[in-house]
Amino acid sequence: MSKDNLRQTANILSVVLAITINILASALPLNGQNTGEISDRFQVYFVPAGYVFSIWFIIFVGWVAFAIYQALPTQKESPRLRKLGYLFALSGLFNAAWLFCWHYNQFGLSVLVMLILLGLLIVSYLKLDVGRTPVGNIEKWSVDVPFSIYLGWITVATVANITSYLYFINWAGFGIAPQIWAVIMLVVACLLGLLMTLSRRDSGYAFILIWSFAGIAQKQADTALVADSAWVAAVFVLGLAIYSIIQRRRAAA
Repeated sequence: MSKDNLRQTANILSVVLAITINILASALPLNGQNTGEISDRFQVYFVPAGYVFSIWFIIFVGWVAFAIYQALPTQKESPRLRKLGYLFALSGLFNAAWLFCWHYNQFGLSVLVMLILLGLLIVSYLKLDVGRTPVGNIEKWSVDVPFSIYLGWITVATVANITSYLYFINWAGFGIAPQIWAVIMLVVACLLGLLMTLSRRDSGYAFILIWSFAGIAQKQADTALVADSAWVAAVFVLGLAIYSIIQRRRAAA
């Protein structure tokens, strides 16, 4: 088996493994605990409403689209995919590993695994040069969009994971109220959205932030400061997404 065939096979197996573990995590569930039920134990403000997690269906579709696309004979020697290497396959392993950490209450380890997963996706995004490399529609929807959406969600999930862990260890937050910390995290996320807009014009990443912020606003509706800030953040990033789309269309024209 050639190196290219091995890479293609590794990506397919990684997708199968990650999707299987994600399904079993809720279907069994792992360690007798549902993923969302564990999350609800932590009384933190940077957590969206339950429906927001349905984004995983879109992420799964993106994984499958990428796995099929990269496995095509025409993509076997793609310089872009060769540059990506085994990063995507590794991200699938760490995605599955995170679920085991979370379900078996290894919350500190889950943060480490999540940070590694985030790092793998950032490096993947940069190696693929998403938003800067000209691609056709099929490659855009099979590679660029799935990676943008996945990276956007894991960005939000990493912040939520760290926030939950800090709650678990009873961190005092330097005396700053949890609601204020939630607002600070929203501001940081908005700055990331701004960075992605200015550097990549990535509306896919932005829309994930909007989806997440709206979910936070709804879940934290009883806490006016957090809910209002989340809505403001959602509107701000929506403006960035619209700007990205307009700029891309102008560039295409």
